[in-house]
Amino acid sequence: MKVLGIETSCDETAASLVDGTGVLADVVHTQAIHQAFGGVVPEHAARAHAEKLQAVVRAALAEAGVEKPDAVVATAGPGLIGAVLVGFCYGKALAAGWGVPFLGVNHLEGHLLSCLLEDPAPTFPFLALVVSGGHTTLYRADALGDYSVLASTVDDAAGEAYDKVARMLGLGYPGGPIVDRLAAQGDPTAVPLPRPRATDLDWSFSGLKTAVRQHLIQNPDARPEDVCAGFQAAVVDVLLDRASRAAERTGIRQLAFAGGVAANAELRRRAAETGLEVFFPPRSRCTDNGSMIANAGRMHLLAGATHPLSMGVQPRWSLG
Repeated sequence: MKVLGIETSCDETAASLVDGTGVLADVVHTQAIHQAFGGVVPEHAARAHAEKLQAVVRAALAEAGVEKPDAVVATAGPGLIGAVLVGFCYGKALAAGWGVPFLGVNHLEGHLLSCLLEDPAPTFPFLALVVSGGHTTLYRADALGDYSVLASTVDDAAGEAYDKVARMLGLGYPGGPIVDRLAAQGDPTAVPLPRPRATDLDWSFSGLKTAVRQHLIQNPDARPEDVCAGFQAAVVDVLLDRASRAAERTGIRQLAFAGGVAANAELRRRAAETGLEVFFPPRSRCTDNGSMIANAGRMHLLAGATHPLSMGVQPRWSLG
């Protein structure tokens, strides 16, 4: 079954073709317009999706050598409502025109299952840490569609904290890759920062962000490289601490990572030292992409699920 997946939940316009052999095509257009604002502007995002989506889908079909897929799936939420609607409505129109099944996909489930596209891949049950600019949640995945939340952030997501620290330092947007790059040149012990704990397993990154701001106020000449290294060390410490605690309590030793922060070099290096069996998507598929949506949709389609074309979007669609 060849499945076309469409993703427009935020600032990536993406389309992918996936079948039983893996990813046939994966085309992503990242919107640069938001850099001037230091963050995603929802109205601009929706308009940019509408401008680029048709070309992105055509490019994916051409790359895969497919004229008509066997099914179309699209992100139905969570995400920016205007942005989600662009891809979702376009996907339904394609399915109706081609006369093929349609299915709306939970964006978070797409991330959670993204490692299943790789070899080796985790097997159920496994733990999945979805960590990005909008989400930081640890799930227990027992089967397709059977997920429970073990831990989550009570305030900022980890990726959001990266962006805000980058803004404090005047480094630009998105902040994650820039902070990661500078951190490799800094001394993490030069800027001692707290390891906040909201509860036994939940995260809180707001206080860490405030600690960075206070350090910069008190030390205006602090090297950006050292600040980035200290901040990143604190984020990785708390992410892996909670994940390791959850593994001990559940007895599950497989831990999959997903989301934009999963591309972080320090997180990948340190995760390999936990003693857990860890899984990461390729860096190119850590940020939002169509292949994760196509994969999750294909799995549900093979399990017998479809959605009527009357289905609406769910901008706050929780998982687990």
